[in-house]
Amino acid sequence: MNESVNELRNIGLVGHGGAGKTSLAEALLFDSGVTNRFGNVDEGNSVMDFEPEEVRRHISISTAFHNYTWKKQRVNIIDTPGDANFFSEARSCLQAADGAIVVIEAIDGVKVQTEQAWEFADQLEMPRVVFINKMDRERADFFGTLKDVAESFTPKPIVLQLPIGVEENFRGVVDLITPKAHFYEKDGKSKMGEIPAEIQDQVETEREALIENIAEADDVLLEKYLDGEPLTNEDLMQGLRAGTLGRAFVPVLCGSATKNIGIDLLMDFINDCLPSPLDRGPKVGIDRDTGDRMERRPAPDEPFSALVFKTIADPYAGRLSIFRVYSGTAKPDGSFYNETKDIKERYGQLFQMAGREQQGVPQAGPGDIVALAKLRETATGNTLCDESNKIHFESVQPLPTLMSYAIQPRSKRDEDKAFASLSRLLEEDPSLRLDRDAQTREIIISGMGHIHLETMTEKLKRKFGVEVDLKIPKIAYKETIKQPVQGVIYRHKKQSGGRGQFAEVHFDIFPLEEGKGFEFDQALSGMNVPRNFVPAVEKGLIETMQSGVVAGYPVVDVKVRFYDGKSHEVDSSEMAFKIAASMCFKKGFREAKPILLEPIMNVAVTVPEDYMGDVIGDLNGRRGKVLGVDAKGKRQVIRAQVPIAEILSYAPDLTSMTGGRGAFTTEFDHYHEVPAQIMQKIMEQAKRKD
Repeated sequence: MNESVNELRNIGLVGHGGAGKTSLAEALLFDSGVTNRFGNVDEGNSVMDFEPEEVRRHISISTAFHNYTWKKQRVNIIDTPGDANFFSEARSCLQAADGAIVVIEAIDGVKVQTEQAWEFADQLEMPRVVFINKMDRERADFFGTLKDVAESFTPKPIVLQLPIGVEENFRGVVDLITPKAHFYEKDGKSKMGEIPAEIQDQVETEREALIENIAEADDVLLEKYLDGEPLTNEDLMQGLRAGTLGRAFVPVLCGSATKNIGIDLLMDFINDCLPSPLDRGPKVGIDRDTGDRMERRPAPDEPFSALVFKTIADPYAGRLSIFRVYSGTAKPDGSFYNETKDIKERYGQLFQMAGREQQGVPQAGPGDIVALAKLRETATGNTLCDESNKIHFESVQPLPTLMSYAIQPRSKRDEDKAFASLSRLLEEDPSLRLDRDAQTREIIISGMGHIHLETMTEKLKRKFGVEVDLKIPKIAYKETIKQPVQGVIYRHKKQSGGRGQFAEVHFDIFPLEEGKGFEFDQALSGMNVPRNFVPAVEKGLIETMQSGVVAGYPVVDVKVRFYDGKSHEVDSSEMAFKIAASMCFKKGFREAKPILLEPIMNVAVTVPEDYMGDVIGDLNGRRGKVLGVDAKGKRQVIRAQVPIAEILSYAPDLTSMTGGRGAFTTEFDHYHEVPAQIMQKIMEQAKRKD
């Protein structure tokens, strides 16, 4: 890892699940000689997808890393997941890249995760190239996919290659810069030949359009072009590089990862036109003490700075922290300052990730992506730097969780280990959220979708030996009343030989405003009830309110006025008054028009305009109240308030409704009365459980 910073490329592979990103990574490694066999995702022998959960599902769940050298340039591959369940991971790891290859399959074109990855690359101001994959498959359509890209994204796509043949007859590509035809054998070896006569006219037309697009992005080339001077291949490559790095356009290449067609030309393009750390320029951060903006140049002699963008939790090796170096140099057996946590960390060996393997390296400089084992406090999103040259880098925050389940351990032993083991998994996957519901006493795990949470349980079993089931969480309903009731009297009297029990209490019970909780008003006069029994009365009320009256849910927003009662000098006791208070409250509560309250969530649903009507209709059907619609780029954001009971399974329903193009966030807002017919069903369910 001692090559020039200018000879390093950090490339993120992004796109929708199933587009062939991992297969493309396998082809890059095979063609560069890193591997001697072509890993296959479907056959479960991929170098990049090696976790058991990935092998079983044939999808990428975690970002994988590897590297290769091609024509003296070293390239770090960052192969991100494309499934919506794991897109938060893709966003986090794309921070470490300098350029992106957007992989789009030639069959179905642009899909929702491609759109989201593109938007995030825009936020990072990241140069990118589109690789139209699977040109060998049935229904492959290069120009249809190209049109889809042009209609979906900016900056505009420009065609750099044309396919030779299609579907089972796809056998090569024409490079429009040179222009030359590249034909591929079954082993992926290429040879140049004549451009097929049937596409000669198309090549000339597309090459002229390419030259014009490149010239428009460079003032010097444009002037030369307008003056009628021919542009050399060197001119075109110079303009192509400048336009790609400046994001004036997005070049489009094509091929087949599994048939190894066009991969060598893509590797040449990565070397020639995608950015090095030097091309990306200084990394911007802040001094958190002053708020001042700071920069770190990608130079070995700058103060050390890095960002931890991924953590791997291992029950035996401990946590593995993966970070991107932005400036300075790190060597084994040293220390650094964790600016986020305000602590110093010592470390040992530096590793480079190579699929499932970790390779020791002698040092890490600007642009390098390396890992350290067993750091005590360091977590994903932390900034590492020199203590004498502090800087803070903002990290991408996890996407909001969309689905929650209650965790049910399968055994008492698992119950003891579950929370601690889940906390370890959260180190690896910050897009998970772990809570204990104080009311329902359930452990609640939240994530991006059902597959996300299902794979979490599989990892929990494989890594920590803890088996759990996922179940729909209990809804934290609350009970209250709508009208006051006065003069409620209850006498507790029990006589069964020996000392008896006697207590009588008189209550007035009133509803309170939302959020007021519980008020206890001791309004006794005279000495019918000795004052030493008042705390027992209040305790009896509080315990009863915690377990509920009509359906077993906590009682809120109620005032009890304890104004009179009776006692017996022998048979009265704290326990007797506690029981009397509980029974009197239950009696009065049932007379005071009790109701249930349910949590109401603020929901923001982001969808393409075409789906607005269906989504709004569905929200209305879920007892939702639509508050408004706002434009957000090409999409619409529908703001609504919906009972939590109606959106526990909203994620898969929205995916089905919008073809995967919808997204939503939820946030608790307030409690509101449950409709009478629904309240009746809830009360009947509570009785059956009793």
